[in-house]
Amino acid sequence: MILKALYDYYHRSGDAVAPFGLEYKEIGFIIVIDRYGKFLRFEDRRIDKKSAQQFLVKKSVGRSSAPIANYLYDNSQYVFGYSDKGDVVKVNKCFEVFKAKVKEIYDAFSDNEDIKSIYTFYQQDSSAMIETMQNDPLWDDIAKNLSKKYSTFSFLIEGDTKIVASKTELINLFGDSHGVAGELCLITGKHSKTVEITTATMIPGSQATAKLVAFQVNSGYDSYGKSKGYNAPISEEAEFAYTTALNHLLRSDSHNKFMVGSRTYLFWASSNSEASKESEDSLYALLGRVEEDDDPHRRIELVRNTFLSIYHGKLSANEDDKFFILGLAPNSARIAVVYWSEIPLREFAGLISEHFLDMEMVDIRKEKKPYVGLHSILGSVTLGGKSSDATPNLPDAVVKSIFQGLPYPVSLFQSCIRRIRAEQSVNIVRAAIIKAYLNRLNRNNDNEKLDIMLDKENQNQGYLCGRLFAVLDKIQEDTNGIHSIRERYMNSASAAPAMVFATILNLSTHHLEKLSVGGQIKYEKLKQEIVSKLDANGFPLHLDLQDQGRFFVGYYHQRQDFFISKENKETE
Repeated sequence: MILKALYDYYHRSGDAVAPFGLEYKEIGFIIVIDRYGKFLRFEDRRIDKKSAQQFLVKKSVGRSSAPIANYLYDNSQYVFGYSDKGDVVKVNKCFEVFKAKVKEIYDAFSDNEDIKSIYTFYQQDSSAMIETMQNDPLWDDIAKNLSKKYSTFSFLIEGDTKIVASKTELINLFGDSHGVAGELCLITGKHSKTVEITTATMIPGSQATAKLVAFQVNSGYDSYGKSKGYNAPISEEAEFAYTTALNHLLRSDSHNKFMVGSRTYLFWASSNSEASKESEDSLYALLGRVEEDDDPHRRIELVRNTFLSIYHGKLSANEDDKFFILGLAPNSARIAVVYWSEIPLREFAGLISEHFLDMEMVDIRKEKKPYVGLHSILGSVTLGGKSSDATPNLPDAVVKSIFQGLPYPVSLFQSCIRRIRAEQSVNIVRAAIIKAYLNRLNRNNDNEKLDIMLDKENQNQGYLCGRLFAVLDKIQEDTNGIHSIRERYMNSASAAPAMVFATILNLSTHHLEKLSVGGQIKYEKLKQEIVSKLDANGFPLHLDLQDQGRFFVGYYHQRQDFFISKENKETE
């Protein structure tokens, strides 16, 4: 159950998450007033273009159509009655609701000087208030960014260092509901006051009011005369826990999420064991965006070793440790769950290790950049090399393959073949994708499996044709440094070998004549070794899509072997 898993995550997170009734809220702009309620200035608390300083404040309220004010902080409509959307009636309602909330707090804490100052601030004429604010140097910038997530406002008394909304002595966390028995909570199994309207949770691409759990009034989903949250009772404590956990996982600097296109994936372990913590960090390194100033190859190797250690029991994990993965997508005013997985941690570690094994490929590059991560895989099959440009359903399919040990999607394989044909380029990522796809597809047939590096025993006709094509390409490269054979004939050679190999073999004969005697002998022996393994009837008339994939892997293997042989010779 998703909500129960999030609830449990909150309770294991300790001080990393906000205490009950509170939340860490991004507040981009502070209204500074004096002790007499006079507006002095705005303060900019933004960190960058997308985020702002976080403050510990009372948990934000759940909103539907009726305006409800937050506790001494909110957006511009509520705090000072201003909006760029033109709905004057709605804005006035929000403003009046916020003023009423200030009056309510003032009545409860009438002796507090901070609340008295804010209450006095709202006794002035609203038009005069806005006019004064519009003369502030920050106003134009504020007005341009009202739709941003960080465009939330609160108060600071001149000479103070803490915003009023963060002063917990002014916050009644329990209110009138503390100790109320209420209905049976479907998350905790305890009787407690039910949340009528759940809290919004914003994910990339969603509306600010989007919710993971919500009920639309009079929509046909009301049952037995119940409405809103009473259709599926969730207690205030449980709702606070799961929404706080969700927002914690979604925070901008979170290492428990990764994004692909419009999808946001969250992941976490069920306990604080060493293996659980290491698995969370490792999965982020594998699938998330990471800093450029570290050693990416070393990082990925550490990731691989971590999951192998968990799988083989070298890194201690509790027997009941689980790993959760939640995929979310924006959907109007709701958040859609597009993926959910709950799996034993050790089993999950085995699946990730299997992904590494399937994607493993000979690599002679000096920089040895990682190629097994999700963004590398998706970027290699797109025109611009960006993972965000992948076809809509491809990221989800690849994620499911990695996390569930399923065959990699045929669409990934087909996209990879298309990019190779378009660019006449077989890089390590594309070769690894083809190998991984074919090996998972034929995991019960050892004769069909592709190796990590050159396999001289492999007698698949597509693989052999790819090897031979690589030899002819290398001969031309050694002769005059160009690759016209590859550029002109790779696509046809990989699909219909019989049509073109006679031509390019004849061309290679002329190229060989320009090489040294030693070079001629080396390449002739290699050509004969490969040709001798081909079918007695000659080159295949055509290759199916799988064998075309084997052609490109054979080509890649043979090209890499040339460099390996050269390096070995130089070190002798």
